[in-house]
Formats: sequence, structure tokens, C-alpha cells
Amino acid sequence: MSTKDKDVAERRGFLKALGLGGAAVAATAGIAEAAGTYDPQRADSVPTGIARKEDQAERVKARYQANSADVQAFYRTNRYGG
Repeated sequence: MSTKDKDVAERRGFLKALGLGGAAVAATAGIAEAAGTYDPQRADSVPTGIARKEDQAERVKARYQANSADVQAFYRTNRYGG
């Protein structure tokens, strides 16, 4: 077997191992979820002790400031003019 053929065989073996490993992880997650041991935390759930409460004034205030230094630097860097 030539060196090129050995390299191709090694590469294919590596990719096959990656595929089998990914399948094993997916199967394990499916089994854990079916067994009820898999409890992911939702991205939009925040514990009540940590959550920051906004009052009405905080919710409706303007947050985007076009004249701030970071916004001007962004547009200048990306050549959007301004």
C-alpha cells in the first residue's frame, strides 16, 4: 500500500470514528431523556433571585444611542458612512 493510500485510509477511519462517536452521544442523550434524567435548563428561564426587575420607565426608555462612541466606531470601521 502506498503512503497516499495509507493516509486516505487513516483519514476515513478517523472520520468514521467521529461519526460513530456522535451517534453514540445522540443515542445516550435520547436514552437519558426517555428515562427522565435529562433536565436541560431553558435559555429564557432565569432564577427569580437573579432576575432583574424592570419598571415601566426602564422598559420604555431609549437604549440605542446613535451618537455614542462605540456606535460611531462600528460604522466608521465597517465603512457605512457617518
